[in-house]
Amino acid sequence: MKVWIPHEAGLAYLGDLPEDVDVEIYEGGERPSDPAGVRLLVPPGGVEPAQVFADFPALEAVQLLSAGAETWVPHMPEGIALCDNKGAHTEATAEWIQTATLASIRRFDAFARGQAHRDWRPVRTGTLTGATALIVGAGSIGESVARRFAASGTEILRIARTARAGVHTVEDLPDLLPKADVVVIIVPLTPATERLVDAAFLARMKDGALLVNAARGRVVDTDALTREVASGRLRCALDVTEPEPLPADHELWGLEGALITPHVGGAVEGFIGRVYPLVGDQIRRLAAGEPLAHTTENGY
Repeated sequence: MKVWIPHEAGLAYLGDLPEDVDVEIYEGGERPSDPAGVRLLVPPGGVEPAQVFADFPALEAVQLLSAGAETWVPHMPEGIALCDNKGAHTEATAEWIQTATLASIRRFDAFARGQAHRDWRPVRTGTLTGATALIVGAGSIGESVARRFAASGTEILRIARTARAGVHTVEDLPDLLPKADVVVIIVPLTPATERLVDAAFLARMKDGALLVNAARGRVVDTDALTREVASGRLRCALDVTEPEPLPADHELWGLEGALITPHVGGAVEGFIGRVYPLVGDQIRRLAAGEPLAHTTENGY
């Protein structure tokens, strides 16, 4: 069974594989061999999904290294499994959300600009202690964020697709948004969540509240958010934007209330060691004819 992966360093994390498995390195340039025999592909960055499938007639599964699968979902042919890497980036992304929230509330972005100009100007800031945070997306990342925020003395409100004990649904957003000092967006990008955070959503947020987006840029109406932040009514901390990369001349870059990072929520040391054990597990499952894990359904 032939498998292509994009990182040679990933070989060390695949574990023991069946003897008939041949793992080759494909970084997106020159192909290591004839792709016709590849049964599992871990696509390298920059490869266009629409260009892949004609050249891989034996392909049975695509295993992503990312948690998000929205780029691949529209292009998947019938009979080929699409598997994401949910869980591998949970703690790193939750850590980014915690860091970005605290940095924005405590105005570290403004202090950093002051440091660049050697400007010593103390001001009082907000605090996460005693605040109310609404987490929109109560999956594994959302729960990790909730634990971190709760340790800071923050009241937690949760939103998910389906209601359960202590968890509300999107139908409850109009009632919950006005209560939140911090609104964290950590939902998958699907037709149901695209532009979930629109002008009406933002208008329901309380004055001075912070929007934190670690999901996908298209979940938020960028123009509507820009208007709110430019007015000074809301603040934002963004790891993702629409468009992405955010153009250098975009107004958001220069707004006092915007903290922006370049989609680095999961980009921490140890990336290879976190994502490749699942690849090894999938190879063993495929070789044994067992069901694959982390297969996407309904777009995620």
